[in-house]
Amino acid sequence: MSDTDLINMQKKRGLRENDNLRLFLTALLAIALSLLVAVFVMWATGVEPRNFFKALLRTYTGLDPAKAGTDQFFRPRYLGEFLQMSLPLILTGLALGFGQQCGLFNIGAEGQVIAGILGANLVAILIPIQNRSLAVLAVIAAGLFGALWALIPGLLKAYMGISEVVTTIMFNYIIFYLSNAVLKSLPGSNPQRTVDLPENAMLSSNWLREITGNSRLHWGIVVVAAAIICYNLILNHTSFGYEIKACGSNRDAAAYAGIKVRSRIVYSMMISGLFAGLAGACLALGTFRYGRILQGFENYGFDGIAVGLLGGTKGVGILLAGLLMGGLRSGQPLMQAERVPLEIAQIVSALIVLFVAMQKGVEILGDYMARKRMSEKMAENKTAQASEEGGK
Repeated sequence: MSDTDLINMQKKRGLRENDNLRLFLTALLAIALSLLVAVFVMWATGVEPRNFFKALLRTYTGLDPAKAGTDQFFRPRYLGEFLQMSLPLILTGLALGFGQQCGLFNIGAEGQVIAGILGANLVAILIPIQNRSLAVLAVIAAGLFGALWALIPGLLKAYMGISEVVTTIMFNYIIFYLSNAVLKSLPGSNPQRTVDLPENAMLSSNWLREITGNSRLHWGIVVVAAAIICYNLILNHTSFGYEIKACGSNRDAAAYAGIKVRSRIVYSMMISGLFAGLAGACLALGTFRYGRILQGFENYGFDGIAVGLLGGTKGVGILLAGLLMGGLRSGQPLMQAERVPLEIAQIVSALIVLFVAMQKGVEILGDYMARKRMSEKMAENKTAQASEEGGK
């Protein structure tokens, strides 16, 4: 390898490190500002901010300082509930992130989660397998249902140029009503729920339940770990991932380089939907023991947008952002017990997204101003050069 190649590799590594540092500092700043604004909101509404942070401490660590020195000081159940609440959010964050890498804004993760729930329930109820392979099959079905539900918006975007934002929003409502209709038609179902799912189809774990104080933590944690590994491998260590990111950076340049842009758009949407479908598997097979007739959106997919943006579409970043958002969700009962309205946690989540978006807006504005100054300088140089040539 020549010295030039080594220098180029070092430059690229430095750029990646600077980019990761910038994303990390942006996320920290967004979190700090959102908490600061939330404190002012609590003061203005007569809520004690100390109680809010006390509830967060119990959620994220399982520690209750008020009960120090007793056997109630550490409650592992809080940790288990916090983790199980974070699992679907991490997966929907990966769904948003993968689409973003290809320049797509998949706002249909909510519907793809519901499609995954439907697929998992259908397999668990209708396929008569009497061993644990049924759980594996149900998880695969959930991922496939999510991917297939994202296929049509992907095709419409790739071949007709129809905005994926519009189509995925529409598909959220279609699958919501379609899923409820299908689940109600299954044998033994009533207007509220299906029959109980067989035990061998569940992701629940007695061992995980025991070590976390009878929480609902389940083997979906393995699904999430595998999803993060696959996410990073595909995007950072395969030619397919390079093509995905090339399409996200500049589709015209990617097409000129011979990349099949349309197929990459379709595949990106399907893989994005697959991650969201796996989130549905965690909900259907881990958190609940029966198929639910939904009364409204549960916002796992919409919250995944916040997770993906806060995580900067990076695998590790999405993991940390999902844990943060999962804690805010899981800690709401503890906040209410401390007389803190649950809306405070929702305000914090919304403000985090707002500050991240503002930072992106500042970057876009800065890039625009830099390009404008460069074009003005080039115009001045051309004018000066023309004047010199005219003088001669």
